[in-house]
Amino acid sequence: MFDEVQSVIGPCNEAAVVYRDFDPRFAEIARQVAGLISRHLPSLRVEHVGSTAVPDCGGRGIVDLLIACPEGEMEKVHSLLERLGFRPGGDVVLPPHAPALRGVLDYNGDAFPLHVYVLSAGADQADSMRFLRSCLRSDAELARAYVQHKRAIVAKGVREESEYNRQKAEFLKMVLG
Repeated sequence: MFDEVQSVIGPCNEAAVVYRDFDPRFAEIARQVAGLISRHLPSLRVEHVGSTAVPDCGGRGIVDLLIACPEGEMEKVHSLLERLGFRPGGDVVLPPHAPALRGVLDYNGDAFPLHVYVLSAGADQADSMRFLRSCLRSDAELARAYVQHKRAIVAKGVREESEYNRQKAEFLKMVLG
């Protein structure tokens, strides 16, 4: 299955956590990758979530995508993503989310890291990712506080993904419940 699919996603090398300002190209990267996936599985909805889906919300600069899979489609989706070049790995960002499939897209000479979360349709985790995106988009003060918190984590010298994610999750639990 998907033998004709070309690998266009490069490997995601684990690097130290750094803060990156919002880049308006994030939305285009998300559209391009969603298009690559939809070209082969047109019934899927690929959603741009996380900080890069929120204008002016900085963070690590990882373009997060969510695929909420219909029943029985999970294996097919994983097969396509692996053919495209995505690889499993990394920490769980917010338990109980599953770990993301990871990769990097070269866009006009710049490398953009990608995380794709493949979850069951109707999963609470998918709803929580959408909820966070909605809250950050609709509440500029919350988005500013979130950015300040992420900058503070990095300013304290946190460079490991797991610790960064743990501290970020504490903030999100505190403000979103």
